Amino acid sequence: MYKPSLLALLLAASCMTSAVAQEAPEKIKVKTKRKNKTEAPAATPEATKQAPVEADWALNYGQTITQADLRQHLTVLASDAYEGRETGEKGQKMAAEYISQQFKALGLTGPVQGSDNPYLQHFTMERSTWADGATLKVGGQTFKWLTDFYGTGNSPFQNETAVQPVFAGYGIEQDGYSDYSGLGDVKGKDLIILLGEPMNDKGTATLGKDGQPSKWGTDYRAKAALAAQKGARSIFFVDFSPNANFEKLAARMTPYIGRPSISFKDAQQAPRPVAFFVSPAVGYKMLGTTAANVTKYAAATGKAGKPTASTFKPAKVMLKAPKKREDFTTENVLGFLEGTDLKNEVLVLSAHYDHIGIINGEVHNGADDDGSGTVSVLEMAQAFTKAKAEGHGPRRSILFLTVTGEEKGLLGSEYYTDHPVFPLETTIADLNTDMVGRTDKDHEGKGDYVYVIGSDKLSSELHTILQGANQKYTQMDLDFRYNDPEDPNRFYYRSDHYNFAKHRIPVAFFFNGVHDDYHGPGDEVEKIEFPKMEKRARLVFFTAWDLANRDQRIVVDSNKK
Repeated sequence: MYKPSLLALLLAASCMTSAVAQEAPEKIKVKTKRKNKTEAPAATPEATKQAPVEADWALNYGQTITQADLRQHLTVLASDAYEGRETGEKGQKMAAEYISQQFKALGLTGPVQGSDNPYLQHFTMERSTWADGATLKVGGQTFKWLTDFYGTGNSPFQNETAVQPVFAGYGIEQDGYSDYSGLGDVKGKDLIILLGEPMNDKGTATLGKDGQPSKWGTDYRAKAALAAQKGARSIFFVDFSPNANFEKLAARMTPYIGRPSISFKDAQQAPRPVAFFVSPAVGYKMLGTTAANVTKYAAATGKAGKPTASTFKPAKVMLKAPKKREDFTTENVLGFLEGTDLKNEVLVLSAHYDHIGIINGEVHNGADDDGSGTVSVLEMAQAFTKAKAEGHGPRRSILFLTVTGEEKGLLGSEYYTDHPVFPLETTIADLNTDMVGRTDKDHEGKGDYVYVIGSDKLSSELHTILQGANQKYTQMDLDFRYNDPEDPNRFYYRSDHYNFAKHRIPVAFFFNGVHDDYHGPGDEVEKIEFPKMEKRARLVFFTAWDLANRDQRIVVDSNKK
């Protein structure tokens, strides 16, 4: 799953439980009366024949999704030989080839026209890395890259550039609170934004629910996204909190900052603003103020519960942050199963097969993220193709879509939805599987579960259908907590389903939550809990079966945040 945050790298852990066996549906029983001397003559054999029991084909084919098959595929894709499957690198290409060969062997159609391999949707990206020579000068003092400041994103400062920053407070805008209301138009401007959020004199968040942190206080990405909407050119984030340790954070982030960032070649949309993170010492210089004045501002804002005037006088800075750029190609992998009487409508089953590659010489294999989702899609493809081969194929068509570039910003799914092989207006839903092989801390020692995110955002029918599939077949705890629009993790926006949701296509995102090995070298096959993974993959399949075979296409009847 996409992890653009540079401030929180490691989250939650795992345990193991066993799967619950499915029970076969009971046979229908026909009651008959006891025969006696005064009864009418016995009925003919035709009259007493039992009604046939209709087979449950969903159950029949869902049971072909097995732990053994999931393990077999995952042992290949999450092996060291695939080098962490980083977008555009050797291992990602190997994974694309493996998945396309599996689709071909299953008898799926490669639907990509004009490609050298009809299962591969190629597209051109631009890879950029920070070049040597980045400097930040304030008031005659020169600050060093990775010691005093660092950045993420596409930098417009190839040569030394004069920058006049604008102080934008905490960079927050919501009902009753806006740091932007008094700033006017900030398009093309460079903003200084405080990390964190206003706190009252009791040390609790002013804007959160029941004193809990809000999304603004836990995730700088919400502020970056808002600044992007406002058209800012760059953002300088600074953390003045007592627990801030910029030197330690910069040292921990150095290997990640040195890795390439990726964007679309010749992107149509405006580039996202570059985000710089500066030390408190740099922050005081840039704001032309002191620690005492910053403390006073924070206290006044927290007490008022709204932005307050500051005495800061931002200084002009000279900034140079060059990047090296090169083009490369990457690819989504598509397998298509044509439906029957409703074949012009398409259901998408998606997962991302890329991961984050090799960092500091260690392979990050991403067995859970998202090897688990990728092999779940392969197993669902196997189940549906078997059903079709035996005369029970889906009424609607199904696109099995494994995408690249998710870890770089949901890029593969964005490319597909901007360049769809099948019209988006005929796409009925996307069921996205991203991390379904482990257990998070909140569910350790508890029964089988899965987080489901987004299923009620656009279609109430989709939400009801998956709950019905779970009740009938898998009986797991469906945890919907991350549907909360105020969820500070913002998971709804962090996996590939979101690019379908942006086009008002109903989505459901299946997820086991984060653990201590998330985006770490310990995300290995031996830690995958295959019984849980099997059950989660089957739930996605059972939901897909209903969507693909029901009489009416599900309705889009809501637009929740």
